[in-house]
Amino acid sequence: MSVLAAGSAPSIATQMFGSGLIGLREGLETGIVVMILVAFLVKADRRDALKWVWLGVGIAVAMVALIFFVIHYGTSTVTGLTAEIIAGLASLVAVAIVTAMVLWMRTAAKDMSGELRSGMERALTVGPIAVLTLSFFAVGREGVETALLMVGYAENTNGSLWPLLGLLVGIVVAAVLTVFLYFGAIRIDFAVFFKYTGIFLIVVAAGILAYGIRALQIGGLLPGGSSIAFDITAHYDASSWYGTVLAGIFNFRPEPTVLQAVGWLLYLVIVLFLFLRPVRVPEPALTS
Repeated sequence: MSVLAAGSAPSIATQMFGSGLIGLREGLETGIVVMILVAFLVKADRRDALKWVWLGVGIAVAMVALIFFVIHYGTSTVTGLTAEIIAGLASLVAVAIVTAMVLWMRTAAKDMSGELRSGMERALTVGPIAVLTLSFFAVGREGVETALLMVGYAENTNGSLWPLLGLLVGIVVAAVLTVFLYFGAIRIDFAVFFKYTGIFLIVVAAGILAYGIRALQIGGLLPGGSSIAFDITAHYDASSWYGTVLAGIFNFRPEPTVLQAVGWLLYLVIVLFLFLRPVRVPEPALTS
C-alpha cells in the first residue's frame, strides 16, 4: 500500500521479533487461562470434563485463525483508495479493541484465577456445553486481541509470512513455558512480565493508530494529508538496522503528517497514563 515507508521491507529478524513478542505475551496469557481451567478440573477429580475444555480451546483457535485470514487476506484483494480506507478503518478498530483489552487486563488479572475457577464450578453443574463455552470464550477473548494486533502489525510487510511465522514461534515458546509453569519447573513474575509487555503492545498500537490515520488521509476520509509534521528522510536510512526495527515493529515513518504525529503522541500519553497508574484496592467494609 502507498502508506508503506520508503525503502526496503523490514528485515526477517525484525518482522519475526515483533510478532514473536506479541505471540509470547498473548500465548502466555492464553496458556495461563487454560492452565487454570485444567488445574481446577484435575484437582476436582473431573478429568472427564477435560475433553470439553480442549474442544472449546480448539474451536476458539480456529475462530481466531479465520478472523485473521479473512481480514488480512480478504482485504488484500482490494486495491486503490478503497484498500487504504479499509486498512485505515481496520487499524482503528484493532487499536480500540487492543487498548480496551490491555487496560482491562491491568485490573482483571489479579481476579482472573478466582473468576475462572468459580465459572468452571458453575459450568460443571450445568453440563459439557457450558464447560466448552467457558473455555471457548476465555481463550477466544485473548485470541481475537492477538488476531487484531497481527493484522495491524503486519500491514507494512508487503504480505510477508515472516510475521506470521514469528507469531507461531512466540506461541510455541509460550506453550512450553505454560507446561513448565503447570508442573512447577519454572516461576515467572507475571506482574513484571505483563507490565512491560503491556507497554510494548501500547507502543505497537500507537504505531498502528498512526498507520490507520495516514491510510484514511490517503483515502480522503481525514484531512491534512499534505501537512507534514517533520521530514528527516535526508538523515534517515530506512534500510538500516534502526530503520527496519522502527518500521517493522512500530510503523514509524520519517515524514509523518501533523495528524499522525499528534494522534500518536496523544494516544501514547493517555493510554500509558491509564495503564501505569496504580490499581486501587477496595478498602474492607467496616463492621459494627
